[in-house]
Amino acid sequence: MKLENLIEGRLIQRYKRFLADVELEDGQVVTAHCPNTGSMKNCATPGSRVWLLDSQNPKRKYPLGWELVEVGADALACINTGRANALVKEAIERGVIRELQGYTRLRQEVKYGEENSRIDLLLENGEQPDAWIEIKNVTLLEENGWGSFPDAVTARGAKHLRELMGVVAQGQRAVLLFCVPHGGIERVRPADHIDAKYGLLLREAAAAGVEILACGAAPTPAGVTLSRMLPVDLSPPVTVTE
Repeated sequence: MKLENLIEGRLIQRYKRFLADVELEDGQVVTAHCPNTGSMKNCATPGSRVWLLDSQNPKRKYPLGWELVEVGADALACINTGRANALVKEAIERGVIRELQGYTRLRQEVKYGEENSRIDLLLENGEQPDAWIEIKNVTLLEENGWGSFPDAVTARGAKHLRELMGVVAQGQRAVLLFCVPHGGIERVRPADHIDAKYGLLLREAAAAGVEILACGAAPTPAGVTLSRMLPVDLSPPVTVTE
């Protein structure tokens, strides 16, 4: 996925969830839309280099949108969660995700489940069980290349896991796919220290037959492309006893 019309700056602050103040290279301070509803832990440090997308739409209240942030010395992350579905769709069509090949039809936002949900992607071909794919964006980099999900307590994420288990119970394929547009993340695990209930439910879903996959990218100001599968570790959290 190509990125164009990017403007570099330095993050001053992210606030009210959807807003970010950024100082551009010429010293101008602008307010940009932040397309990420999560906590953005470790991705919203004041002073970080960021890249904004110019929508070139003067009718928008905030024509600039935050796309990338530099995390550490040599890694960029795409914080625009609205791109995750398109990135995964592109990766499937390019054959990057081998586990999801062999289907002839791809649909998006199809209603399903008992909790009034919409699946991100549905793959069909009529000759094998459909593949119902829920996509989660991972940008929380912790120690030693670990990417953790979620970065905040997520009732919505738990709901989707329950829906996926329902899909398996009906004899279909259910896939939770972690989209990891972060150049510093090499492997993924549940963030038990942030949302222990989600971690437990994720492991329950895997035991019930929900497939857990992760696909990563190393973003640049020129674009973001998912290019490699990443390992997912569902080992139980270590309990320290005295």
